[in-house]
Amino acid sequence: MGAPHPDALEFVKMHGAGNDYVYVDGIAAAWLDEQALADRVVDLSDRHRGIGGDGVILLARANATSAASVRMVMWNADGSRGAFCGNGLRCLARLARTLGHVDTDRFPIETDAGTVGAELLRSAPGGEITAVRVDLPAARAAAEREPIEWRENQTITVRRADVGNPHAVWWVDAVDAAPLEAVGSALQEHPAFPDGVNLEAAERLGPDHLRQRTWERGSGETLACGSGAVATALVAVAEGVVEGPRVRIDLPGGSLHVEVGGSGAVLEGPVAEVYKGRFPWGPDCTLA
Repeated sequence: MGAPHPDALEFVKMHGAGNDYVYVDGIAAAWLDEQALADRVVDLSDRHRGIGGDGVILLARANATSAASVRMVMWNADGSRGAFCGNGLRCLARLARTLGHVDTDRFPIETDAGTVGAELLRSAPGGEITAVRVDLPAARAAAEREPIEWRENQTITVRRADVGNPHAVWWVDAVDAAPLEAVGSALQEHPAFPDGVNLEAAERLGPDHLRQRTWERGSGETLACGSGAVATALVAVAEGVVEGPRVRIDLPGGSLHVEVGGSGAVLEGPVAEVYKGRFPWGPDCTLA
């Protein structure tokens, strides 16, 4: 990414199945204050006046007490701090390798939700990195479904899941027709979800094939949600909606695969670098 320039923030735009983030190499940009970056997340994420993305992710050094190689710090597009992001983590794994901050294709990454193992998949030995797998041992689905009255006299039934961040999986007959924005927005203020929630509207397409749309807390509807795909697969396998253990999940931005096991789940999918650039920085920089 080149030498650091305090008057300009160097970044890489990346996406995993359309779930796009602005990435900053905080290891190279040692001058960058983390809070200063947090204060500019909304500007950076703005799709009209900024770079544009579902949020901002900082590639940082792991804490001294961690066994991880690097650390992920993420913010949603509205500036709120996110504990975890599956697609964001997969892209960060590729970035850490290509920038030389790790020297193997398997390594641990520290997140606010714990340490996660990542594996880079290549087109051939020594070839291009085409996909990334991340191991999520703490991913769990709730024991049963529960009714949620999201609007007066209007109730949906969801099943919660924890993938380092909170999810609610909502089975629908047709994903495209589901009022995802209305329900997802309402649930962010619902007393059943005091910290907000990521809502997945999902339908079954086949014995190991699902379709999903996600309303992400802090970002709204996104083209893909990796942790949401894991949540949906966990619930689907637990309820016998699919056979498993490997489940394909189609999202508006592409397809992801989840392998469900007794110790959690593994998320796999494509990663891509879109472009690199420099963003005006410094105390006097404002967006018109």
